[in-house]
Amino acid sequence: MKTPDILKKTGGKAAEVVRQFTVRPDDDGVRLDRWFKRHLPDVGFATVSRWARTGQIRVDGKRAEVDTRLVAGQALRVPPGGALPPGPAGDKARKPLTEEEIAAADAMVMTQDRAAIILNKPPGLATQGGSGTFSHVDGLLDAYVTGSGPRPRLVHRLDKDTSGVLLVARTPGSAAFFSKQFAGRSTRKIYWALVVGIPEVYDGMIELPLSKQPGTGGEKMMVDESGEGQTARTRYRVIDRAGNSTAWVELQPLTGRTHQLRVHMAAIGHPIVGDGKYGGQGAFLTGSISRKMHLHARRLIIPHPEGDTLDVTAPLPDHFAASLTQLGFTESEGDLPLEDGPKVDPKVAEKRAARAHSRDVRRDRKGERRGRGADDLKRTERKPANRPGDKPVGKSGKPGGRRVVKAGAKPVGKPVGRPDGKTPVRRTAKAPSRPPRGA
Repeated sequence: MKTPDILKKTGGKAAEVVRQFTVRPDDDGVRLDRWFKRHLPDVGFATVSRWARTGQIRVDGKRAEVDTRLVAGQALRVPPGGALPPGPAGDKARKPLTEEEIAAADAMVMTQDRAAIILNKPPGLATQGGSGTFSHVDGLLDAYVTGSGPRPRLVHRLDKDTSGVLLVARTPGSAAFFSKQFAGRSTRKIYWALVVGIPEVYDGMIELPLSKQPGTGGEKMMVDESGEGQTARTRYRVIDRAGNSTAWVELQPLTGRTHQLRVHMAAIGHPIVGDGKYGGQGAFLTGSISRKMHLHARRLIIPHPEGDTLDVTAPLPDHFAASLTQLGFTESEGDLPLEDGPKVDPKVAEKRAARAHSRDVRRDRKGERRGRGADDLKRTERKPANRPGDKPVGKSGKPGGRRVVKAGAKPVGKPVGRPDGKTPVRRTAKAPSRPPRGA
């Protein structure tokens, strides 16, 4: 990648200068917006769109659109903003890792191959840097560079206080492949969480649109039923319960919105234990239960570039495992059988990704936002509340099938227990033989 002389004069501070890059062979045929996601991840899509509309991005001296396909060897002009991509100047700007940092990076690795490195991210470690954040996974990726090979790249993120499976791509090619799988919704992401209270419906779907909460600088999300929010869908299943105080749940995000699982569970009245940001003081349990957030990316299933499927499970962090024990839960009972997900044709996945991109472009053009938002809301309201084939769960015959919480729906009411002390659980045909445990 070509490094302009001005970078050397400013000590590699790419955010303060206009930069000129040469498109590498690895990026041949890549869309302009995808190039930014690969090399300048700190530059958001809205910023790239604005630069393109105002002619600040140039390819071989000509204006370029966000969907322009790049060709190897082309000269790309990028205005000030964002972080320096991997390369000679980027290497100079990064400080060498200490022995402690290298040891921490190695301790996170669960498995790796030529295409990917699978990490078990500990809670409290950010995925990427930001204002006031200097310790993060992205800053440790130099520890995984082999020889003269490329620097590994992040292809998705976890919240700072969320632990579990984090996939890192080894090469630009595998990064493009994995990014396409995440965008095309062909991955399965399974999370474990402890939530306050017991959801009335044991197997449900939450469909509530989300948007950034005004006045928080984008650091907090909210349910937005005005038509401006992004569609967000979460599947949840109750694994077990401790009396009426706490439930152990499995969560599957079917979309990838910021803080989606946390906002959705709080919205139905059952915030994740330890999530004071969205649950307030009510998200913390009394006694010896840790005040850390109990949200763990348990399992990731994703197609692999070599044709097979990558399926990896991350062990629990210490505080989560200790809480399960104190509440009387058995960890080995937590991995519920996966139901067959819809098979997504690659062409269909590509079309979905294109539609998602188009929605982002329209959202950036404020004149079209209201009409699109109203149409999305209408489509959501037409979905049935109960799906065909759902059956009651439990000997009492109380409905326990899926429930869809949609835009406009009221949050689930107070925790409901069975008068006979038995609890219907989705994973078995019978109710558990032991009585509910106290909190």
